[in-house]
Amino acid sequence: MRIVSFVSLALPATLSLIGCVGSTTAPAKSNQLVVQQPSAIIPLAPTPPPPTQAELVPPPPSGALANVWQPGHWRYTGLAGSPWSWDSGNYVAVPPDANAWVPGQWQQRDGGFVWREGHWA
Repeated sequence: MRIVSFVSLALPATLSLIGCVGSTTAPAKSNQLVVQQPSAIIPLAPTPPPPTQAELVPPPPSGALANVWQPGHWRYTGLAGSPWSWDSGNYVAVPPDANAWVPGQWQQRDGGFVWREGHWA
C-alpha cells in the first residue's frame, strides 16, 4: 500500500488565498489518498492439470517445530508448448493455534480451473 500526500498540491492555492482573505486563515489540511496495489492475478487454466506426480516424502527437518507435508502440485504457466510446471512438495511449519492444514487444490471456476493455495483452518 502506498500513501500519496496532496499537501504540496494544496499549498500554492492556500498561499494565493492568504492575500485575499487577510491575516486570519486556517492552516492547510493534509489530504491523503490511499492507493492499493492490485492483487496478484490468478491465472485461469482452460483445462484441468495433468495427473499428480508421485513424490517421495522426505523426513521432516530435524530440530524444527512441528511441520506438515504439503504435497507437490501442478502450476499453470500458460506458456505455449509447456503450459504446466510441477511444484515439488515441501514442509509447512505449524503456526501457534493452528487447527488443521487444508491442502491446496485445483477448483473448477469461471469456465476453467484455478489453484487454491493450501492454508491453515
